[in-house]
Amino acid sequence: MPTKPEFEALLKEAMRSGDSLRKRTLRMILAAIKLAEVERRGPLDEPGLLGVLQKEARTRQEAIADAERAGRPDLVEDNRLELALIEGFLPQGLSAEELEALAKKAVSETGATGPGDMGRVMKALMPQVQGRADGKAVSELVRRLLSPA
Repeated sequence: MPTKPEFEALLKEAMRSGDSLRKRTLRMILAAIKLAEVERRGPLDEPGLLGVLQKEARTRQEAIADAERAGRPDLVEDNRLELALIEGFLPQGLSAEELEALAKKAVSETGATGPGDMGRVMKALMPQVQGRADGKAVSELVRRLLSPA
């Protein structure tokens, strides 16, 4: 995943090449990074940058849904292109099988036996899947694994 200076270099490259989509998207990413740094009162580490990129991706997904409801295919396409560019910077997501294997491993490592142990399992599992899996999907999977069959 690129660092802030790498994003700035990518922006300069996009400006030189005249790629307006890339330029616009990178400017939005850098603005979000700077805002997060001001709020945090210091530079962002890798998980912080990852969080900013995930937030920007969610924003584009919501904008796509809103534009579809409003019947604006032009906005839908613009946001889809921006989303594809942002997703290119995010780490590759986990497949369902990989996620389930990690969840089962976390359940066995924590010695969880029922739904009451979900917090311990999530605490052990989330750092491993951070940025590579949706927290809601992880939670549902762990709940399903811990619930009595």
